[in-house]
Amino acid sequence: MNAIDLTLFMLLIHAMSTLMMTGLIWFVQIVHYPLMAKVGHEEFVQYEQAHTRSTTWVVGPLMIAELLSSLYLLAQADRDVILLPLLGLIALGGIWASTLLLQIPAHRILEQRFDQKVHARLVQTNWIRTVLWSLRSLIALWMLAPIS
Repeated sequence: MNAIDLTLFMLLIHAMSTLMMTGLIWFVQIVHYPLMAKVGHEEFVQYEQAHTRSTTWVVGPLMIAELLSSLYLLAQADRDVILLPLLGLIALGGIWASTLLLQIPAHRILEQRFDQKVHARLVQTNWIRTVLWSLRSLIALWMLAPIS
């Protein structure tokens, strides 16, 4: 595979993983997280533990593909087109920081017990990732535009 083919492949992996995560995060933000409050208190811990375990299998590979393709595209970018990959990677850094500093700690608490304030904070702070992934989707599509 030559460098042009690899870059095109990475652009497609980047767009696919970003668009999939954007669709997923909007579903989580609008449907899934709010509905967590409807799970009974007795069943909630078991539900949350299963949710966390199952979600990792879906989002983990996509987030890793997104990160690796973003790093590759930034490393391969010419000076005149470096802005989009750089902005995309900055947004991805914000997503990872939000995930590690806000969402994962909230899920860790919710795995032990349902806490209405923690749940509300989870829903509220998840807007950070929702907005950033939406922005990343626009950037990914913009990066694909010259290919067509």
